[in-house]
Amino acid sequence: MAQPSHRHPGNAPGPWFVDDTCINCDASRQCAPELFGEQDGQAVVVRQPSTEDEVMAATRAMLICPTASIGVVGARPPTEGLFPLELDGGVYLCGFNSPKSYGANSFFVVRKAGNFLVDSPRFVGPLVKRLESLGGVQDILLTHADDVADADRYAAHFGARVWIHEADSHAAPYATSLLRGQEPATLREGLIALPAPGHTRGSVMFLLEDRYLFTGDSLYWSRELRRLSAFRRQCWYSWEEQAESLARLVDSVRFEWVLAGHGGRHHAPYEELRASLTSLVEYMRSGESLSGGVSRDIAW
Repeated sequence: MAQPSHRHPGNAPGPWFVDDTCINCDASRQCAPELFGEQDGQAVVVRQPSTEDEVMAATRAMLICPTASIGVVGARPPTEGLFPLELDGGVYLCGFNSPKSYGANSFFVVRKAGNFLVDSPRFVGPLVKRLESLGGVQDILLTHADDVADADRYAAHFGARVWIHEADSHAAPYATSLLRGQEPATLREGLIALPAPGHTRGSVMFLLEDRYLFTGDSLYWSRELRRLSAFRRQCWYSWEEQAESLARLVDSVRFEWVLAGHGGRHHAPYEELRASLTSLVEYMRSGESLSGGVSRDIAW
């Protein structure tokens, strides 16, 4: 629970605050970018919520925070039903991000062929009950080793299959299904695994219905730059291979949603996203040095 006595001095005056345990994962700013900003390497409240919708957005930020660093002095607003949050057509943001994955986002998808998670949130009662009410979880798709979090607990609770690339399988020894090589693999009609080595050796993206691209930590939407971007400073395996993994998407994959583990999510026409992706790949291949960026963005 956030402690008012540890309130960061950069918070705007008022009941809502972020304390000094924040790890700057960006989740609060994704939920309420008009209310939360960054100062001294952590999130702070830049403006107090003033409407019912803004209070709801701040409450979502409080729930999604992996370190319970967001608090409010006084009556706690209601939290029931805020997560999972439906983004579009049975695709949900889980919320309840886990410190085990440095606050990465995870997603839940409802489909007749079987519901699935992409990466894992914290294993918490309210979310588990909600997933049960939506039909449970038949598959858990893990994008890479960093964002496994509580996947083992969800798998055991729901009896779900767990998918991960063999190169990152050390992070999920309980996985039931291993992806291999670099060729796309069809998991079911309309659901394709796209191996994308770079961020980690076993990074994978998942494409649903030529519309939703779940990118893990391989690709995200930069709110600051208003374009697709990638994490150079947090590339653990090979920046060059990550560029080539993204290049393979340009002419082979259609998508309208970018749903990232870390970093912003975005919905736009395919042509706009393709143009942005093409520019990003060109930049990554150029070998130009980074300048003026922050840890969650490429500045170019």
